[in-house]
Amino acid sequence: MKLPEEFKNRMRGILGMEYAAFERSYQEKSSKALRLNPSKAAEDFLERAPFALEAVPWAEYGYYYEEGFPGKHPYHAAGVYYIQEASAMAPAAYLGAKPHERILDLCAAPGGKTTQIAADMRGTGILISNEIHSARAKILSENVERMGLSNTIVTNETPEKLAGAFEEYFDRILVDAPCSGEGMFRKDPVAVEEWSPENVEICWQRQRRIIGDIWDTLKPGGILIYSTCTFNTKEDEENARW
Repeated sequence: MKLPEEFKNRMRGILGMEYAAFERSYQEKSSKALRLNPSKAAEDFLERAPFALEAVPWAEYGYYYEEGFPGKHPYHAAGVYYIQEASAMAPAAYLGAKPHERILDLCAAPGGKTTQIAADMRGTGILISNEIHSARAKILSENVERMGLSNTIVTNETPEKLAGAFEEYFDRILVDAPCSGEGMFRKDPVAVEEWSPENVEICWQRQRRIIGDIWDTLKPGGILIYSTCTFNTKEDEENARW
């Protein structure tokens, strides 16, 4: 894989002596994982699963798998589990959703984090799962239906419009923001092709608009988790400080 030179130079500055190990990681085999749906997976599922599973430490119901094709199994179509990278399970785990809360998953498609949050809510409370792009909102709706979520409402709105309807309404908000996608390089060659310093600039400004628009929907004392799949400090640390 040929990484963009500007990206490599910036990562060298961030990682220092650890950069060589970082670059080697792109040649290593990536891990694969799934997350069980507690409302559909029987208690003895781990004993009779058609593929070997190993627990993901930071995610309840999350498991690594190495062999087999879980995405092609009838269990997947039935919503017994959701195929999701282990790292992608972290933001919803940090959100710490509880039963009977009001929660917003703002940039929700295709639905991995929404289905994880809903599992933590144990089918109670209200989960607003929003996706601004209509085609992706349709995919989100299909996954919500496949996983059998009964407390989830899928919306296709701008953050600004949601803010007008839900002032100080949510106990918790997850903003898994659209980003420059640097963390996707190993799995998605298109992310490498689309990366540019100019796109990074566009992304961090868009992310601030999103957070600014949605901030007032959070209850006083509520929790907002902001996450990206990029390494860029403008989109991550600088936005967090802002």
